[in-house]
Amino acid sequence: MVKNKVAPGQPKVSHLIRELRRLTGLSQEQFAATLGVAFSTINRWENGHMQPSPLALKQIKMMLNELTCSPVVELVEQSQILLVQYFSLSESSVG
Repeated sequence: MVKNKVAPGQPKVSHLIRELRRLTGLSQEQFAATLGVAFSTINRWENGHMQPSPLALKQIKMMLNELTCSPVVELVEQSQILLVQYFSLSESSVG
């Protein structure tokens, strides 16, 4: 759980977490269990108090990649948008 400043022009990671949960239909508790973290960690990420660790970001990216294979067009489109916004340069660009 790394505390990083957001780079200018970079979308906040809290948006990424909320959107991924919305796309997957998972509660904060369910999302936490999927990533192997505590519920309070997800809550802190979404509220901008903490940033996900590099390992968590890797897992989040894998979840988004899996959604790009969905038969549901909206899931594919939204997951691709999030991948481009947050992971187009590298995991270290997420902030």
